Amino acid sequence: MSEKIIALVDGSTYSASVCENAAWIAARTGAPVQLMHVIGRREGAETRDHSGAIALGARTALLNELAQLDEQRAKLTMERGRAILDDASAILARAGVTDVTTRLRHGDIVETMAEIEAEARVIVIGKRGEAADFATGHLGSNLERIVRSSRKPVFIAARAFRPIAKVLVAFDGGASARKAIAHIAQSPVFQGLAVHVVTVGNASTEMTNALDTARGTLEGAGLATESSILPGQPETTIGKLVEDAGYDMLVMGAYGHSRIRSLIIGSTTTAMIRTCKVPVVLMR
Repeated sequence: MSEKIIALVDGSTYSASVCENAAWIAARTGAPVQLMHVIGRREGAETRDHSGAIALGARTALLNELAQLDEQRAKLTMERGRAILDDASAILARAGVTDVTTRLRHGDIVETMAEIEAEARVIVIGKRGEAADFATGHLGSNLERIVRSSRKPVFIAARAFRPIAKVLVAFDGGASARKAIAHIAQSPVFQGLAVHVVTVGNASTEMTNALDTARGTLEGAGLATESSILPGQPETTIGKLVEDAGYDMLVMGAYGHSRIRSLIIGSTTTAMIRTCKVPVVLMR
């Protein structure tokens, strides 16, 4: 069974971009796309007791009415989920992707992804969810949880899709950064793209050697690659470089060297996702 591009859609303003990026990956890899919408345990259900201290007969009637409302709410939530998947399928069809399946699931999204992650080539998700217009300074909670748990590449879609030609790789010499380099070298997604590997910080001999090795790996895979070491802080330097030089994608490891940062998404990673207006691909 070929590995799938799993695209998570939730009906937010990011869902169209998720589908368009999934279509772009599919065109370059030939991999099938599985569209997934996960209905959380609290969606479509009302758990509060509205009956209070009222007469027994009225209480029974009210509980029956509330049960009917809960059933109707759950039905509408399912219909909404199917509509989201239908809209997403239409976007992929317009992009010429024919090998598409849909999956509507109930439960916790991280638990759901853990069950099917072995089938995934890459997980595509929007930067923020349904509250995107109201929480522009925050990342989606589901995104953070998936990045923490996933061992497959996570492709974080920006609000709007644009064709990808230039890729910036943020490289700190750590294990996840080295894994990102190996992935780029092996994946057909990056063939024909211009790749720039950047380290921000001091130009030590160790880091220079690691950067040269990374560049050599990519050039050995036939990729047009340049590398550089820039002064400054990664959070600001990389973000400014993406904007000023017109890069279309940022690739980086999800974590740096710190064991403490391994407990949560690395602070540099979080800052990059928040500030960059292009897709970010994370390798754990």
